This record gives sequence, structure tokens and C-alpha cells, in this order.
Amino acid sequence: MKHLSYTLLISITMYLPLSAQEVTYARDIAPVIYQHCTSCHRSGEIAPFPLTNYNEVSNYGPFIRHVTSIRYMPPWKPERGIRHYQKENYLTDEQIALIGNWVDQGMKYGDLADEPELPEFPEGSQVGTPDLVVSFAQSYVHKGTGIDEYRYFVIPTHLTEDRYLTALEIRPGNKKIVHHTLVWADSTGESKALDDATPEYGYEGNSGAAASNLNNQLPGYVPGQKPIVYTDGLAIRIPKGSDLLLQMHYAPSFSDESDSTSINLFFSKEPPTRAVQSFVMVPLPQIINELFIIPANQVKTFHGKIPIPAKTTLLGLAPHSHLLGKNWDIFAVRPGNDTVRLMKINEWDFNWQGSYSFVRPVILPAGSELHAIATYDNTTSNVNNPNDPPKLVSWGEKTSDEMYYLPLIYMNYQPGDENLVFDDESLSIARPEKEDDGTVLYPVYPNPASDETNVYFTLHKTEKISIRIFDQSGRLVEEKYRNRLFASGQHICRINTAGYSNGFYTVTLDNGQNKLTQKFIIAK
Repeated sequence: MKHLSYTLLISITMYLPLSAQEVTYARDIAPVIYQHCTSCHRSGEIAPFPLTNYNEVSNYGPFIRHVTSIRYMPPWKPERGIRHYQKENYLTDEQIALIGNWVDQGMKYGDLADEPELPEFPEGSQVGTPDLVVSFAQSYVHKGTGIDEYRYFVIPTHLTEDRYLTALEIRPGNKKIVHHTLVWADSTGESKALDDATPEYGYEGNSGAAASNLNNQLPGYVPGQKPIVYTDGLAIRIPKGSDLLLQMHYAPSFSDESDSTSINLFFSKEPPTRAVQSFVMVPLPQIINELFIIPANQVKTFHGKIPIPAKTTLLGLAPHSHLLGKNWDIFAVRPGNDTVRLMKINEWDFNWQGSYSFVRPVILPAGSELHAIATYDNTTSNVNNPNDPPKLVSWGEKTSDEMYYLPLIYMNYQPGDENLVFDDESLSIARPEKEDDGTVLYPVYPNPASDETNVYFTLHKTEKISIRIFDQSGRLVEEKYRNRLFASGQHICRINTAGYSNGFYTVTLDNGQNKLTQKFIIAK
């Protein structure tokens, strides 16, 4: 009888509701925050306050409970369960309940030993050392009128030959005002002609991007989203002599704000074997079968569709609307009426748009049709409606205008594409076993050094590393890090060498799989 009672007690304890269990920051909440929130909520990033330790998180505990319970944070808009996308960032129902229970229980810290290590996040590039960096020719001042602005900038690349892009990284000069950025490669000179026709730097969004450039769209920028890195032969062609055309959307500001944005370009080291391309669905009559007009006081739905003439490997998509946008439903119909759901956004949010790359590509046979249904609410019930009272709205680049804009990222099909699996950090194609795990240790700089030098390295995944420095006899001089957790991206380790003697030194980076080395000299 005692044995039965003990067994029942154990069973009941195992199945107690989550709310009855003690929830602590160190054991339960910190892992969730560090994984899903801290990459944006830290110094120098886009979030308005940091979330890097117990005090910072507990100060905002009730607020965090609210924004996670309504799924406003983390800002992940696609409906779950339809398809998996790279770099997904959302909380499970269990994680949301855990945060709620922690706040309800008084936000206890718990045992220090239970708290995970906070990753070291990149100081600069999220990708690595770029092959080419291009920037604004001069700063641009976004006026503090309280009105947002779309402005185009034409930046020459001076490429003397075709190059093949594996990643593009926008580095906003002023994160306070850069809402998002679209980028095209223009080899026609049309954008430069539009820019040359105006005396000021850049030109207004009303002139727009030339239609011939739309299908040369490159990866862009939205806050909080890390660049996709193409590997194993995948790349986007940039013709020689191309200009980069940037559409900068500057958010409303009530004070003048200056911006000088730069672009990191990463090129394929080997000739690419697969061409990544894009096609943009816009509301031409042959696509939506009507004029793109949203009358006042109406909810209007547009159903666009395009034929797929040849077998295609669909890699991703990036739906875009403005403030009247309500939802998107994107799917494909294969021959035989086989419907493949691609994405559904039930609550469109202009502030949290994004580009979404599939973990597994979608194969569309010739004769398929791609459908995109977008709904717009131009009534007073839409709290985001920029017009009060509502007025007729049509296509335009201003936020008070509206857009139906859907870039599709794809490759021409090759046998075996059905088996592709794209990992969380980069696109990969059936990788063979190889010694290079994606960790790179760059030459030390300055070298020779005197009182200080820097160790630069790039990680393609979050991992623990050790950095050690040895003298020319092999003696350990300094262990800078031992199994320290670093997030993916480019890092700088600053070494104080004031106490080092003149001579040769070796720095090693050890991630448990490989040891990488670089040499440097101290000369005072």
C-alpha cells in the first residue's frame, strides 16, 4: 500500500501543471531570452532596451509577458505549421506559458549555476570579412518632419567583370530611421540617369526603380533579420559595371537625422554551379486581372497568379504591403490540382516584414501555377489606416499608398533538388565531409605589433571556442578565452601586448573540431 501511494505521488508530481512548478530565470527563462531576444535586445542593436541579464529582463517582466502572449514578440509573422523557413524565430506555446508563470510567481532568479552563458555577439559583420564594401558617397539628412521617406541611392560597384554574390549585408548608418532597404543590380544605367537628373544626392521614391531592374533584385535589409549566405555553388550574378540601386525607407522622425549606409558584398571564390534568380509579382492586369485600386471604406482582396513554364526549384519569397495590408495567402497548384501551401500571414504588420527562405525548397513542375492572395482594409476599423476619413488608394511607394509586391527566389530545376536541405545558417547542397567547418581565423592586425593587436575571426554557427597565444618556444603566454560561447558572425578579439617581449608568437583558435593558427611579431 505504501509502495502504491509513493508511486501515485511520483506520477502526480510528474504531471503537475506547469503553473504549479517553480519557474526561475536562471534555469527556465534565460535560455529563451538569450536564444530568441538578445540578438536584437543589446547595446548598439535595433531594440529600444537590452535583455542580457536578470535585472534587465525582470525590469520588463510584465511587459515581456504581454508582448509574447499576443505573439507580437518575437516578430515572426508566417503562420506556423505550413512550412519551415530558415532562421525561424518564434516562441512555442510552452515557452510563452513559462514566461507568464515566471512573472506570476514573482520573477525569481534561481540558482546561479543553472544560468546559461550569454553568447558573445558579433561587433561588426554578421557574415564575415566582405570582398567589397560600397557606401553612400555622402551623408543624407532625413528631415524631421514627422513624415516617412522613400529615397533611392545609386552606388557604383566599379566591377570590371561579372561577379557572383553569395551574401549581401546592409549596414545601416542610422538604425533609428532605416525602416527597410531594397536593393537591385542595375547594369543599364537607367538608375544613374534618374539620379543625375536631380541636383541633390539620391532621388525621390516617386521616380521609382526602372521596370527593367525589378527582376534583378538582390537581398535587402529588414531590422533583426540576418543575411542568408549561399554556399556550395549557389550565387547571384552581378554584371560587370553594375550600380547598386538602394531604396531606403526612412521612418518618420521629428528631428533631422543623418544616414550614411554601407553594403558588404561577399563573392563566390569559385565559379558558381547554380544561378539564384528572382521574379517579382506586381499587380499588372495580366497577374491580378483588374486595376490595383482600393476604394475608400472597402476591404479589397486581390488574387494574383503566374504560370510556371519550366520545372523550377523555389527557394523563398518576400511578400510586401503597406499600412492597409491585412493578410497574405501564397500557394502553388501543380498539374493535377495538387495544392502546395507556401506561406500564410494572417496579421500583416508593415513594421515587421521580411524575406523568407525555405529549409526545404519547393519543386514546381512545368505547368504549375503560383497564386498569391492579398487583402487590404481601407476602412475606419483599420487602426493603421493613414487616412481619416479613408480615401481611394492605389499603387505607390509612399507608405500612404499601397503595394502588392512579391519577390520569388528560385533556381532552374536540376535532378536531386528534391533532396536539398538548407541549414539554419546558410544554403547547403548535400555537403561532402570536409575539414573546413566554416570557422575562419584571419591574419592578426597590426602585425608587427607593439602594445596592442587584434585577432579577427568569423563563425558560421554559434559555438564555444578557445583562443590561446604561444611564444616561439611553444610556451602558453595567454589564454584569452576558454570554451567561451560566441554567436555566428565576425568577431574581434583585442590583445593587450604591452607586457609581451619582442619576438614571434602564434595565436590558435580551437572550437573542439579544428585548431586554426596565425602568426604575428612583437617589435617595440
